[in-house]
Amino acid sequence: MAANENPAGAPDFDVEVFQNRYLPLGGTEVHAVATVTATGAAPGTASGAAAGVGTGLAAEVILVDTSGSMDFPSSKLSSAKLATKAAIDSLREGTLFAVVAGTGMASMVYPTDERLVPLDAHTRREAKRAVDRLRARGGTAMGQWLLAARRLLEPYPQAIRHAILLTDGKDESETAADLTEAIERCQGVFTCDCRGVGTDWVVAELRQVASGLLGSLSMVADPADLIADFTEVIENAMGKAVADVSLRVRTPGSARVKFVKQVMPSIEDLTHRRTDSGTNIGDYPTGSWGAETRDYHICLEVEPGDLNDPVRVGVLSLVARGADGTETELVREGVFAEWTDDLDLFTRVNPKVQESTGVTEMSQQIQEGLEARREGDVDLATAKLRRALDLAEESGDEYTAKLIKNVVVEDPVTGTLKLRSDVSAAHEMELDTESVKTYRLRKTSAGTGAGARNPDSHG
Repeated sequence: MAANENPAGAPDFDVEVFQNRYLPLGGTEVHAVATVTATGAAPGTASGAAAGVGTGLAAEVILVDTSGSMDFPSSKLSSAKLATKAAIDSLREGTLFAVVAGTGMASMVYPTDERLVPLDAHTRREAKRAVDRLRARGGTAMGQWLLAARRLLEPYPQAIRHAILLTDGKDESETAADLTEAIERCQGVFTCDCRGVGTDWVVAELRQVASGLLGSLSMVADPADLIADFTEVIENAMGKAVADVSLRVRTPGSARVKFVKQVMPSIEDLTHRRTDSGTNIGDYPTGSWGAETRDYHICLEVEPGDLNDPVRVGVLSLVARGADGTETELVREGVFAEWTDDLDLFTRVNPKVQESTGVTEMSQQIQEGLEARREGDVDLATAKLRRALDLAEESGDEYTAKLIKNVVVEDPVTGTLKLRSDVSAAHEMELDTESVKTYRLRKTSAGTGAGARNPDSHG
């Protein structure tokens, strides 16, 4: 375990690395799960940042779909208005904010010109009045909405910058390439939580936005639930205290990174997001942090070593960057390997690593099963969802098992699985959306004894 002493206002970070350090002779893969915990966050401050413009260091843009489809039924737009006003009420005093209406273009709702304004009693009241005047019309071009948020948030690198995006439909007013380009341009500027209301939106599109911008994705099937959801999202954003944190992986010698994945509270493959910051050093973005815990699964490929000769094959650290580019190392921990001919040692599977591997496979099986179902490949879909159901039940994930059973039916005697013929769009989208969320499986029993965690605090 390793802890740190951070600048005033920043959370205290602690990391535990769980692994089985023992490999068979000739073994070349080292798996480790790093559990990172931030505590003592003071909302409204940011590590390594100077005082912000206005009265606070939080910056928020609310992107609300006002395309024509939001009027069918009309409860979607009316609920979106109420949710947006609830979000405004949840913003901390002094937060820099704006509300943007999304159609085939992005239009300022409040303020009327393209800028952020500090939240106070007056701007809160005026913003809510402006939201009441929203009307549904036009198409959907989410890339344009994101670029508007980028223009609004980019001038405030010292702030913790966040957006929430709500839509009810497909990204039909631009090309897939337009959306991809917009996401790439926004990366590193702000994080974005995405919400899809109803069942006419495309999970893959919103997942692309949320994943690319290190945010969450949820389905809000009933528009009446938007108020509670928006409030929770904003309260979570207001709890962030340090921005632009990266997981840094150093690989001494010939070791190299095979993959880096966040596996708790949700699954996110960060491997392709690597930025080289030196020889054999790679940074993987993790976004903003408040008081929270996350797990990261790191797999390293190494050259086989000598018998009973422990080797440090990697160093993990959390690094925060200030608005001026200065870096603060928040915490550091080593990853080790030792080759042995002791069967009992090298065949042990660390519970944390096993859990990580299981939830990742379950998510993959669900998504591949749903895709096969959409393409009409019944046999493949059934096999994939069978495997996902088995993994859910083995891990005690009753919630995901229930969602899977909304799209399949299991014979109680034979255990044979069949695809349901009457699956609702809501059930399929809910399973797809929830398949990457793993916070329900948070466990404290990560294992003890050899291979449970690293004994060295700094390696």
